[in-house]
Amino acid sequence: MFPGGKTKALTLSYDDGVEQDRKLVEILNRYGIKAAFNLNSGIQTGANGWVNKDLEGRDVPIKRMNIRGLKDLYAGHEIAVHGLTHPHLENLDEETIRNELEQDKLNLERIFGAGVCGMAYPYGTYNDLVVKTAAACGLKYSRGVRSTYSFDVPGDLLVYQPTCHHNDPQLMELGERFIKLKSAVPQVFYVWGHSYEFDTGHNWQVIEDFCRLMANRDDIFYAVNAEALCPAGR
Repeated sequence: MFPGGKTKALTLSYDDGVEQDRKLVEILNRYGIKAAFNLNSGIQTGANGWVNKDLEGRDVPIKRMNIRGLKDLYAGHEIAVHGLTHPHLENLDEETIRNELEQDKLNLERIFGAGVCGMAYPYGTYNDLVVKTAAACGLKYSRGVRSTYSFDVPGDLLVYQPTCHHNDPQLMELGERFIKLKSAVPQVFYVWGHSYEFDTGHNWQVIEDFCRLMANRDDIFYAVNAEALCPAGR
């Protein structure tokens, strides 16, 4: 069970620590909704960026944020591992995988002054060695990118797959279903994405509408990933 005997939790997860997170955090905070932000501490700098195309084929610059000030920005949310340098972990040897995960975890704990227990796999990809190494590094859960359209929590949290991406056409329908859901066992509505996708898709209204729909429900626990997936006693 979640706090207050609740059986439903809502949590979000966003990758890469990009400038668009500033606007996303403001929206989430306004509605009292929480997320995990998955950062690459080895390249978490404004000098690291790239360009994506928007719906009209125009360039949208995307930049990771500098570390300074992120502790305040993400206050009230969770910080999680995303790999030191955002590699395809499944292509690496065990020692390099461990360095990518362990060093990112240690860096984030030092920078944010709090324990880090979760992760999102870079590119959503992994193999058995990656999962084994994540566990050896003390990580308790890790997220992929395959939509399940389910609220069930699997037994192995290191191969956790989300309910859906925020751009999924079924997002609001799933939200309505979750609101009506009555369950005797814990259920988690887990949404993921990248905040820069709201700029490339010109659809910030999606997350605004979703948060408005889901907010202020007495029977929903608004949780960071760790609270939703591995609360004490479960």
